[in-house]
Amino acid sequence: MSALAARARFYGVGVGPGDPELTTLKAARLIAEADVVAYHSGAGKESHARRIAADLIRPGVREENLVYPVTTGTTPHPGGYAGAIAAFYEESADRLAAHLALGRTVVLLAEGDPLFYGSYMYMHDRLSERFTTEVVPGVPSFAAATASVASPLVRQTDVLTILPGTLPGPELARRLADTDGAVIMKLGRTFPKVVDALAESGRLEHAMYVERASMPEQRWLPVTEVDPATVPYFSLIVVPGDSRAADPGGRRDATPVSSVGEGRQRRSRNPVHSAPGEVVVVGLGPGPDEWLTPEASLVLAEADHVVGYAPYVARVPQRPGLSRHASGNTVEVDRARVALDLALAGDRVAVVSGGDAGIFGMAAAVFEAAEDPAYDAVPVRVVPGVSAVQVVAARAGAAIGGDFAVMSLSDRLKPWSVIERRLRAASEADLVLALYNPASRTRTTQVAEAQKVLLESRPADTVVVVGRDVGRAEESLVVTTLAELDAASVDMKCLVLVGARGTRVSRTGRVWTARSVP
Repeated sequence: MSALAARARFYGVGVGPGDPELTTLKAARLIAEADVVAYHSGAGKESHARRIAADLIRPGVREENLVYPVTTGTTPHPGGYAGAIAAFYEESADRLAAHLALGRTVVLLAEGDPLFYGSYMYMHDRLSERFTTEVVPGVPSFAAATASVASPLVRQTDVLTILPGTLPGPELARRLADTDGAVIMKLGRTFPKVVDALAESGRLEHAMYVERASMPEQRWLPVTEVDPATVPYFSLIVVPGDSRAADPGGRRDATPVSSVGEGRQRRSRNPVHSAPGEVVVVGLGPGPDEWLTPEASLVLAEADHVVGYAPYVARVPQRPGLSRHASGNTVEVDRARVALDLALAGDRVAVVSGGDAGIFGMAAAVFEAAEDPAYDAVPVRVVPGVSAVQVVAARAGAAIGGDFAVMSLSDRLKPWSVIERRLRAASEADLVLALYNPASRTRTTQVAEAQKVLLESRPADTVVVVGRDVGRAEESLVVTTLAELDAASVDMKCLVLVGARGTRVSRTGRVWTARSVP
């Protein structure tokens, strides 16, 4: 780095949401002292960031107006929109770098906060490793919007979620249903979809629309009163956390995750019911929607509550009237009690599991919790699902065409000595073996230990199939042998099939197990 470049300073300066009086003192000082003031703008449009900081910019100072070549329209660039924007950022970084190389102080203005959905970040990525850089925070637009509607956004242990309106509608609805307070940004053309998501999540009634927060033309009103044709990009929606208390379908009227195991006084959607509802344990299948059975879909469509491990609850589409109870791993019986308590109060409860709920899923945990006589009146039924072992076997060919056994390598609920004994028994019986839960962040040796045990009685060339994320975009399938299995490559996303002596690989690479045994 040259001596001049070493003197250079690059500042990403947040100027706030629109009202110049909300610009911080530090931001004002740096803007006034800058050798170069840069800002972004749309083609043919005024830069909002420069307008906010106009009175702080010294007369005659060098300015760099970084004009976007395209925003939402079409572009002749051979790389399309992404290619045009990437080229623009490179060109903009070169323009700023030319000043910095001469030892100048460059201030890049950013509306709101520089690191919150801001264009500054792309210059930071390209310049911060080459020149001394500092980020000056600014008041974000959602803070100004919340002040405009004068409603508490979140309090105490409430969860705040900030969402872009560009998310798919079902994902928006799910996230809105799972949070307390929310802010939805990037509206404009996405507004009708966002309104639908608010309705599906039961949050529409209390959602407030804010346009051009803190600017002279600011306005706010209930989302239900907004004309979608008038919504600009510079607008957002505030969903106060306090609206949970007023929403009969919201989590505050259901059992919060933190209360599992704290007693049976759960709030119900139907507190006047005298007869118990029902708990239905549902297998969601391994992943894709097409592997969800019609019976499971019907149960989910009729449930008042869905209870389960958070990644599985996330797979259930949100709709009006559905309350969601997501929790972490290893609290299966506590989850089951939450479901039973809700059903005891008269509600219809779906407890969800991946794959088939009866195979290392929530079905057994629900029946375990239901042993408590307090739940004798609650009906419990199980809806089967497509299991991971079926899917991996089918992807491979017909790996479980003969007798097979299913085991979990997790030693959380049983000692490893029991697992070893069962591995030896299945191996000596010459059964195809499906291994669930092969590894985790805290269990890293079980696959190698199981491999060693199985090699005691199985040939080294025994066919092994490792299926990872089957049914998802990241799906992979590896066919190997027991001796060559790379145990370190197997994790919790995998299911391992260990073939029997009758398991073979066809000329076309398909794995199948003979139906007959000599």
